[in-house]
Amino acid sequence: MPVVCRFYGIVIRMYFQQAEHNPPHIHALYGEDVAAIAIGDGTVLDGGLPPKALSMVREWTALHKTELLRMWETQEFKALSPLE
Repeated sequence: MPVVCRFYGIVIRMYFQQAEHNPPHIHALYGEDVAAIAIGDGTVLDGGLPPKALSMVREWTALHKTELLRMWETQEFKALSPLE
């Protein structure tokens, strides 16, 4: 699972396998916490993150929504800039 971005101790990954299912989502890891988060609206689909980390992931996802959806559709990996 490629790393799309790292910031503030958070690692963002996206599966690039045919078995991956909709809705389009990312996987965010922060310490021992892991969550699958919908790209479209930031909904937590599975798992969980501490509130501050989740807020940052949602902000980052909103900033890169178009690029993330393009990656989901094409399965062409591209590293994205971190949240600053």
